[in-house]
Amino acid sequence: MEKRTLGELAEYVGGRVCGDTSVVIKSASTLGRASDGDISFLVNRKYHKQLRGTKASAVIVGKEMTDTSVPLLVVEDPYYAFMQIMVLLHGHRKHKKVGISPRAAISDGAKIGADCHIHDFATVGDGTRVGDGCIVYPGACIGRDVHIGNDSVIYPNVTIHDDCKIGNRVIINASCIIGADGFGYASYKGTHHKIPQIGSVVIEDDVEIGGCCSIERGTLGDTVIGQGSKLGDLVAIGHGTKIGTHCLLVAQAGIAGSASVGHHCIIGAQACVVGHVNIGNNVTVAAQAGVVANVPDGQVVLGAPAVEATQGKQAYDIIQRLPEIQRSIQDLQAQIGQITSPAESDSENSVGPNDDS
Repeated sequence: MEKRTLGELAEYVGGRVCGDTSVVIKSASTLGRASDGDISFLVNRKYHKQLRGTKASAVIVGKEMTDTSVPLLVVEDPYYAFMQIMVLLHGHRKHKKVGISPRAAISDGAKIGADCHIHDFATVGDGTRVGDGCIVYPGACIGRDVHIGNDSVIYPNVTIHDDCKIGNRVIINASCIIGADGFGYASYKGTHHKIPQIGSVVIEDDVEIGGCCSIERGTLGDTVIGQGSKLGDLVAIGHGTKIGTHCLLVAQAGIAGSASVGHHCIIGAQACVVGHVNIGNNVTVAAQAGVVANVPDGQVVLGAPAVEATQGKQAYDIIQRLPEIQRSIQDLQAQIGQITSPAESDSENSVGPNDDS
């Protein structure tokens, strides 16, 4: 673990210190859990009160503050600076260098790059090319004619089916399935007939895929995960779907086949997108939303079916008030009943011109 003074950290992230620059920082933590030697950060306003009572040795903030005695590191983007400092102090996960295990099953027709480490019981198929500096963990199964770029990490029990293309610096976490057949069937006279899936999966550079994700190969064209996109755990991507660059798909999101998602989109947890729709660039889909139609650039949508956020919030506000609205309607109905009942009674008891009385 590295140690740095607050002044050194400020120089590293391009910030400035309000307070003692000689404070030694050994680790990082949250405001509530930090102790002596820790650096923390403040981004969300609701945690501002914790700034006064924190035991952190320093806090990263976006602007200078006067209501605290803790030394401050003022930067343009506190969370990004926190990430940089985390990497500097702790680094990323280190992978054990095991070389090529004699218990790995590597085809004679496979090509393995320099400085690769392939663990016990991994399988690499015929015609597959693994780039330099890759790590393949135990139990991973890489099929035929797969191309994997440099410095990628394939964690335990990942399955990469034939013909898939994996870019540079890609991380695929445990138990993912890449390139399985898409959910494609022709239903005829009550029977579902499987359609051959002749496309592939293309995962571009710097993508990370969370645990237990499933990315289906395309029926005809390729399924594509754009450069720099990050998928949480248990995300399902249907056949032929195109995910743009630098998207965030949170855990349990599902994108059906042949959908298109633009760049820098955020798909919330458990959100679903139906097939054959187009989601524009810089779109945010709220958690558990159900997208059933095209979404234009820059929009925030929520609800099922998903609608523009302002409209959706108004609708949900009405839902919360439904009991009150129901009572108001019942009161109005009762008042109308009181108004109309005497009139009906008077009509029934009125004497007509032809009455004998």
